[in-house]
Amino acid sequence: MEHGAAGFPARAAIAAIVEDLSAALYPLRLGPDHVGPHNEDDYVTISLESALSRLAEQVGLELAYARRTGRDGAEGLSALEIVRQFALGLPRIRTLIDIDVEAAYLGDPAASSVDEVLICYPGIFAVTHHRIAHSLYLLGAKLVARIISEVANSKTGIDIHPGAQLGEGFFIDHGTGVVIGETAIIGRRVRLYQAVTLGARSFPTDPSGALRKGEARHPVVEDDVVIYAGATLLGRITIGRGSTIGGNVWLTDSVPPHSRVHQAQNETIVRPGASLSAALTGAEA
Repeated sequence: MEHGAAGFPARAAIAAIVEDLSAALYPLRLGPDHVGPHNEDDYVTISLESALSRLAEQVGLELAYARRTGRDGAEGLSALEIVRQFALGLPRIRTLIDIDVEAAYLGDPAASSVDEVLICYPGIFAVTHHRIAHSLYLLGAKLVARIISEVANSKTGIDIHPGAQLGEGFFIDHGTGVVIGETAIIGRRVRLYQAVTLGARSFPTDPSGALRKGEARHPVVEDDVVIYAGATLLGRITIGRGSTIGGNVWLTDSVPPHSRVHQAQNETIVRPGASLSAALTGAEA
């Protein structure tokens, strides 16, 4: 069993597992050179058996760590049951990634093929890792999921918390500097550019002053929204469906569906007591 210090899940081992899972999902594109149509099925079977067995070991290390430290475990599930349920969800993960790849291909005029998108695009690399991590996060293997997200972050500069909910057809173009917080909810066919932040505006505390965990504090982005480079959206605000958020915009208020928010609008005077969303509603056609 490969593990980190004091029985902690090992980042290098988890990175290798996700690489093998990705190759099993796309054997002719992400698998090794010797894989072809003649041995594709055998490769997928062997690769999945190995990757899932190793994943169970790492999840087991997480659960043992949780017991030792008195932290919350995985809802009473064993490591084998977590991985079994995760494996059952792999066809759905593959479908979601297919839709993400298609969205990237259709949304980027520089993309020459879906194969190029799958193999080369950092946004697809990060979202593929997120799809895997999010599934494990929901099953209770939150530490392993967080390690997976940090592996993607270290390689792409795209930081997606595994708790974030991403709808189908999600496309991050370029991507460096994107940050998506734990409780963010993103709808279908959403496109982000580099250096976009979906973050928290404040951190609520309990009566003792300790931070309250798990509260909704990140934006909700509805379907068919485009957010351009450098935009910062903070707090539990809602970006209405079909809206476009321009580059370098700073938002801490919700906007209605089909809004167009640009940096120049920051010069608009909003009277005391009026919200940005009310001002935009009056300004937008």
